[in-house]
Amino acid sequence: MDNAASDLVTILLVAVHAAIVIAALLIIPRRRKPTAAMAWLLLIALLPYVGIILFLLIGSFRLPKKRRDAQTRVDAIIAERVGDRTEPVEAATWPRWFQRLVDQNLRLTALPAVGGNTATLLGDYQASIDAMAAEIDTATTFVHVEFFIVAWDETTRGFFAAMERAVTRGVTVRLLADHLPSAKIPGSKESFAELDRIGVKWAWMLPVMPLKGKYQRPDLRNHRKLVVVDGHVAYMGSQNLIARTYDSPKNIKRGLQWQELMTRLTGPVVASVNSVFLSDWMIETGELLESEHVPGTELIRDDPPDALVCQVVPSGPGYPTENNLRMFLSLIYGATEKVIITSPYFVPDEAMVYAITTACQRGLEVQLFVSEQADQWLVGHAQRSYYSDLLEAGVRIFMYPAPYILHAKHMSIDDDIAFIGSSNMDIRSFSLNAESSLLVRGASFVRGMRAVEQGYRDAGRELTLEQWRQEPVKSTFFDGLARLTSAVN
Repeated sequence: MDNAASDLVTILLVAVHAAIVIAALLIIPRRRKPTAAMAWLLLIALLPYVGIILFLLIGSFRLPKKRRDAQTRVDAIIAERVGDRTEPVEAATWPRWFQRLVDQNLRLTALPAVGGNTATLLGDYQASIDAMAAEIDTATTFVHVEFFIVAWDETTRGFFAAMERAVTRGVTVRLLADHLPSAKIPGSKESFAELDRIGVKWAWMLPVMPLKGKYQRPDLRNHRKLVVVDGHVAYMGSQNLIARTYDSPKNIKRGLQWQELMTRLTGPVVASVNSVFLSDWMIETGELLESEHVPGTELIRDDPPDALVCQVVPSGPGYPTENNLRMFLSLIYGATEKVIITSPYFVPDEAMVYAITTACQRGLEVQLFVSEQADQWLVGHAQRSYYSDLLEAGVRIFMYPAPYILHAKHMSIDDDIAFIGSSNMDIRSFSLNAESSLLVRGASFVRGMRAVEQGYRDAGRELTLEQWRQEPVKSTFFDGLARLTSAVN
């Protein structure tokens, strides 16, 4: 190739690179947080062809328009059903900020706060699954099951058997499972063949099947975990329907076991949990299950002792905004004495970091529970990158001991407000995952959560700033690198 041709190729490559960067500057910053936009622009500027391919694959953090429109229709149906709602009698005693938070959640999700509920915390892994199976054995009408990951193994065999007994009694059992995470579990074909055999009606959530016209950004996931029995009892929280090792040879080799927290609910809030399932079922199958909708008014009874006010807050890429993040920020800024956070994957955005460190500067007691050992290398290092800032601000960080992965997701505020659900305190849960959170107001529930938190302290150790400053430079380098990549969403 002569010099003129070589110069022409160089000019063309430079022109193409410039065109890609200019196009990226026009497209990427739209409706995207500055840190995420900068991460994408930096990647495309340094590696234009790799960057543009990745952006085309995973650059859109919204679901396809058809799915978003379906979510809007579902919200309208829910709003119509709860249009005649009345505020809980306790509302007159709420702090003004909490009333505003409840109103915010209602506007974003169409689901109201309701009183007269009970909630029981379940922290034993096998006992939690067994309790849900026992509940299914009481079903007379329908059972709704929705989990991020579903597997038929020694841990869940009793749950599957309970579903089979329910189907045999004439109960309709429906199950939703997220496609890619469940399909990659060893023995997944056998698990879903078992569902077919016993007569469970099931469907994939967010299936990635481009040849069948079912496709969206492949790492957008439905991360919810819930069970509803007859519309009268519900379970929700952090636990998946799978063994404590996630049936992974790698986890078994490392000795990893997951520690979870679920809650059993009765009262009008069960109708809201059921609405989340009915919404997801309609979006995935097109079926509107009117006969399996139970109005919350039918679940109202004389207030049980220590009755709780509860509000379900679904979130995810089907919504125009980050419902869970907005609730978490409001909770932290509304706190007056104490904020205690438990999250297995703690990779917050700037707003969350500012809220937490500002709480310390306001004189609040702030604690964070995380795992000592990470199950994901990249997320683990990204999480560690925040420890220095948090410790310097005054956050007390407690490390749950290996080989356990503290997978529970909850927060307690002062002595009477809490949240529990499927949502991590990370950018993925804020933007990319469909999550379900439960806001609870009630001192008895928070006392139960305090006992759980004390169990974490007793089992683990506190990380001090002096200890953290002794971390090797190599780890600090990987922490910073992982933090940069976490902004690409």
